[in-house]
Amino acid sequence: MEITVESPNVTYSDNYIEAKYDYQYTRAAKDGHRIVVKPLTEKLTFRTKRKVPQLGVMLVGWGGNNGSTFTAALIANRLGLSWATRRGTQHANWFGSVTQASTVRLGDDVNVQLSQVLPMVDPNDIVVDGWDISAKTIAESAERAGVLEPSLLQQLGAHLQGLKPRPSIYDQDFIAANQKDRADNVIKGTKQEQIEQILRDINDFKQKTKVDKVIIMWTANTERFCDVVPGVNDTLANLKKSIETDHKEISPSTLFAYASLKAGCPYLNGSPQNTYVPGLIELAEQTGVFVAGDDFKSGQTKIKSVLVDFLVSAGIKPTSIVSYNHLGNNDGKNLSAPEQFRSKEISKSNVVDDMVQSNEILYKPGEKPDHVVVIKYVPYVGDSKRALDEYTSEIMMGGTNTLVIHNTCEDSLLATPIILDLVVLAELFTRIELKRVDEPVECYAKLHPVLSVLSYLCKAPLVPRGAPVVNSLFRQRACIENVMKACIGLPPDNNMTLEHKVPFLMATVCHQEPDLKKRKVENGKN
Repeated sequence: MEITVESPNVTYSDNYIEAKYDYQYTRAAKDGHRIVVKPLTEKLTFRTKRKVPQLGVMLVGWGGNNGSTFTAALIANRLGLSWATRRGTQHANWFGSVTQASTVRLGDDVNVQLSQVLPMVDPNDIVVDGWDISAKTIAESAERAGVLEPSLLQQLGAHLQGLKPRPSIYDQDFIAANQKDRADNVIKGTKQEQIEQILRDINDFKQKTKVDKVIIMWTANTERFCDVVPGVNDTLANLKKSIETDHKEISPSTLFAYASLKAGCPYLNGSPQNTYVPGLIELAEQTGVFVAGDDFKSGQTKIKSVLVDFLVSAGIKPTSIVSYNHLGNNDGKNLSAPEQFRSKEISKSNVVDDMVQSNEILYKPGEKPDHVVVIKYVPYVGDSKRALDEYTSEIMMGGTNTLVIHNTCEDSLLATPIILDLVVLAELFTRIELKRVDEPVECYAKLHPVLSVLSYLCKAPLVPRGAPVVNSLFRQRACIENVMKACIGLPPDNNMTLEHKVPFLMATVCHQEPDLKKRKVENGKN
C-alpha cells in the first residue's frame, strides 16, 4: 500500500522524499526558586533516499539459537511455509516484529504497517552469512537449538544444510570456559591478523552475493566486561596500537566491530558486554558509520521498562524490584559463569534509572529501588525461559503494593524479530539525512553515528556522549515512529485529539461549515 502525503511541505522525486518540518522542543533550567522554560522551533528538511538496497546481514554467532532461528525464519517466511503442531496448523509470520507486525496511526482511523511509512527492506530479500566458533551447518545448529518444530525443520533442511559459518574468534578469557568444546571453527593468529581475516570475509560475501549494503550484528555468547584502560582502549589511537601489539584486553566483539566500521558496515551489538569502548566510538564518529546496542530487549526487561514507567508516572514508588530467571539454552550455560553473568546483570539493572530520576517527589537525589537480578542455568527447560518478577512499591499513608509476574517465553522466538527490526531500521536510517531549511544542499547530514533511535530494541541503550539515556518503552517507540513521520512531513501523534473534543474543530473534521451562532450558544456567550 502506497502512502502519499498531500502537502506543499512534502515533495517526491525519483530519488528522494523531501519534507520540510518544524521540530518543536523545549529547554528548561532551574533558576533559584523558579524554573525557566523556553520553547524552541527548528525548521528542518528531511531527505530520505527512496531506493531500497539489496541488503546482506552477517551474524557473529550465526550458529547459535538466535542466528539459526533468524535464518530459518527468513526462509520460512520467504517460502510461505506452514506446518502441523498439536495446536493446529501454523503459518510462517513475523509476530513480535515492530516493523512487520505493528502499526502506526496516520490520522482518523487509518493505521498502517510501520514498514509502509517509508521505503524499507523486505525481509524476503535479505541475504545472510556469518561466523561461528562451531563448524556445524545452520541445519545442524537449528536442530541442536530445539527452538523450531521438527516438521518445520524437515521442510527447511535442504535450504539450511548448505549454509556453513565462517571461522570466528575464540578467546576463552572473554566467554565461559564451558564453551570450549564448541570451538572447532576458529580464526588463528594475532588480533591484527584476525581483523584482516574478517575484512576478507566481508569482502568475499559482498563479491559472491552482489549485495549493495552489509550490516553486521553480534548474536554470539555474552562476553565478560572488558576493562577500559587509559593507554589501551580509551582513544582510537590507543585502540589501534593495542590491536597491533595483541593486547589481551581487546575483546573479540570489539575486534569484529572495529573491522565492521573499517569496512563501512553498520555494527549492532545484541549482547550486554561493553563492546563499544571509547576508542571504538571515536572510530564510529570518525567514519560516520552507525553503531547501536547493547543487548536484545526481548521479554522480561521490556515488561520492566513498561511497568516501572507506569508505576512512577502514576505517583507510586517502586522500592524493590527482584528478577529471577532460569533458562536452559547455550546462552544460559554461558551465563552460568560469574563474569559473563555480570555483563547481563548490568544491562538488566540499569533499565529503570531514568524513570526513577524523573520523579524527585518519590525519590531523593541518588535514591534508587533495590534491584536484584538472578539467572540460573537449568538445562531441562531449553529455550523456554522462565522469568519471575516481584515489584514492591510504597503507596499512600505507609501502604505497600506488590505485583508478581511469572513469564514463560520461548527466548529465541522473542529475540529473532528484534534481529530483523534492528537490521531493517538501521538500514533505513542510513538513507535519512536532514538540514536546516535555509542551508544549502551540501549541508545535509546523517544522524549521529551512535544510533540511539534504536533504543527501543536494546536493554542498555547506547547514546552519544552527553545525551540522556531513555529507557521508557513508550518514549522509545514514539521516537522511532515520530522520526519516520517527520520524514514524510507528518506531526507527532500528540494524543490531544482536539478534533474530537472541541465543537468547531469537530465540525471541520466532519467536513461541515462551523455554525458560529451555535458555537456561541455552546460556549455560553449567547
